[in-house]
Amino acid sequence: MSVIKKLWDAEENKDLAQFNEVMSEDFVWVKHSTGEEIGRDVLATWFMSDDAPTSENNRIIYENDEIGVAHSFVTFKDGSRQAVMVVYTIKDGKIIRSETGATDMPK
Repeated sequence: MSVIKKLWDAEENKDLAQFNEVMSEDFVWVKHSTGEEIGRDVLATWFMSDDAPTSENNRIIYENDEIGVAHSFVTFKDGSRQAVMVVYTIKDGKIIRSETGATDMPK
């Protein structure tokens, strides 16, 4: 199973153990909208909470042992929606970095 698919399954099932198996302890998420960098534990807390966004139409555009590119439509608790493109850097079977670009969508 792909690393990205394992991540999506962990998020959907709110499985922290599986999330931590896929995400490196040194993981960082770079949000291009703000330049903010978020670590694994902060991201895990959000994704495992009731405030986590939901995603649909998830698709992996490309993935190998070093990089993954995926696209999803994400809905947040406030009802806002975004089309999100993510580039994942993969090392030793774990995601060590992700960078996102998002486009606001109509509600």
